[in-house]
Amino acid sequence: MNQPASSPSRDSLAAPPDVIEVSGITKQFPGVKSLDAVSFGVRGGEIHALVGENGAGKSTLMKVLAGAYVPDEGALRFDGQPIAWKSPADAKVHGVHIIYQELVLFPQSSVAQNIVAGIEPRTRLGMIDHRAMNERAATLLHELGVQLDPRERVGALSVASQQMVEIAKAMASEIRVLILDEPTAVIAGKEVQLLFERLRVLRERGVAIVYISHRLDEIFELCDRVTVMKDGRKIGTQAVSDTTRADLVRMMVGREMKDIYPPKPALEPGGTVLMNVEGLQVGNRVFDASLSVRAGEIVGLAGMVGSGRTELASGVFGALPARGTIEVRGARHARMTPATAIRLGLGFVTEDRKSEGLLMYLNVAQNVTATTLQRVSRFGLLRAREERTAGADAIREYGIAGARPAGSVATLSGGNQQKVLISRWVRVCTSVLILDEPTRGVDIGAKAEIYRLMRELTNRGLGILMISSELQEVIGMSDRVLVMREGRIAGEVSGEQMTEHDIMALATGGAQFAQTGGTHAYAH
Repeated sequence: MNQPASSPSRDSLAAPPDVIEVSGITKQFPGVKSLDAVSFGVRGGEIHALVGENGAGKSTLMKVLAGAYVPDEGALRFDGQPIAWKSPADAKVHGVHIIYQELVLFPQSSVAQNIVAGIEPRTRLGMIDHRAMNERAATLLHELGVQLDPRERVGALSVASQQMVEIAKAMASEIRVLILDEPTAVIAGKEVQLLFERLRVLRERGVAIVYISHRLDEIFELCDRVTVMKDGRKIGTQAVSDTTRADLVRMMVGREMKDIYPPKPALEPGGTVLMNVEGLQVGNRVFDASLSVRAGEIVGLAGMVGSGRTELASGVFGALPARGTIEVRGARHARMTPATAIRLGLGFVTEDRKSEGLLMYLNVAQNVTATTLQRVSRFGLLRAREERTAGADAIREYGIAGARPAGSVATLSGGNQQKVLISRWVRVCTSVLILDEPTRGVDIGAKAEIYRLMRELTNRGLGILMISSELQEVIGMSDRVLVMREGRIAGEVSGEQMTEHDIMALATGGAQFAQTGGTHAYAH
């Protein structure tokens, strides 16, 4: 694992005092102790990672720091002085800002209106000074290195640009502490690198930054220290330069990194070919792609962002128009549609589970049975009992924690939402299951459960085509890997060739892995 070059020099300096710190913080809700005597602090001019499984207490701790929760026990200090926030607004007055994973913006208002909301400049007559407001917003965006029109409607911006608006909003008033909760969950590629550049600028200005993420590669690229939480307790804090990915995994889940991935079975070279794709072209994104998936195997699909991986999968499933030949269990099709794909036994779990996968306003059972309504219907009418039974069966079989058939799917963790989607598609999938970023936005423990489910499915005779932006995941789960570059399949690796270096060499046209900046350059 490559370590950030700046970390050793930063760690070797005398440690500055914490800008904000808590000691012995306990917070209890009915039936659960979310925080148990936790002590935590972040220094000015550092990016401090906070990691742990879902339910470890990270979000509760952050809400205590930001004034959203009042602790039951313990003390909070700011600039070395005891303090008790009366509200989030009180914390903001002192320069403590939190940016949640679900951004809090007014989509119909302009960029400038969002940035200066609540502190709008006024004319002598008490009216909002729109010119001064736009100039102030433009100055803050320029300081962040972001080219946005202050008059543009926020709802028309990309998620990455909306994040920049949130950061500029925090900078509109004094910013001493910035807390980010999974800021890269819905962005990728250059957007991630842009965010990191802006956070480094804020760090150099002395801002104390708390960075919550499930993506361990980001921790090693960006952060100075890392604190691990588990079951409401702090396990430990270390300099990033003094730890490894395996150390963090062991601290988070209590097992070794090698135990996260299930063992790979020995596959027969002449196994049954479930799906064969020849000469597939998808618009101007995928060219002359050919691949096969056999029974019992996981085929990884790797490549840089923009290489055409998702477009290839969408073309195979018929979600995007494609030319070429797709053969499923011997049946050849020159034109695929989703309805045909489902009839042939294909399943497709998309990368964006909230927008393209889950039906967020429906319950768990309704989501599970969405692809098989005919099984829970009679004479065209849904039968609630059969629907609930199917939901209960999926919850039990796939270990969907905290779920009830009639419960909301929106309240489940990311990992359990993903299990709901997998259970839905397995109900119709008899040949090949396509998984696009199957563990995006889920914690390491949930990842291990999803990996186990994937192997159970291949053990039943299904084939899996898996797209992933995490090299460790690609190598740990795939029986062989197809690497895409600029819309074409650049090559295949398996066995001893299935290494980060060999995959990156194909993905970048022969460039050395060391020149890409490590796994993160691939992953995003």
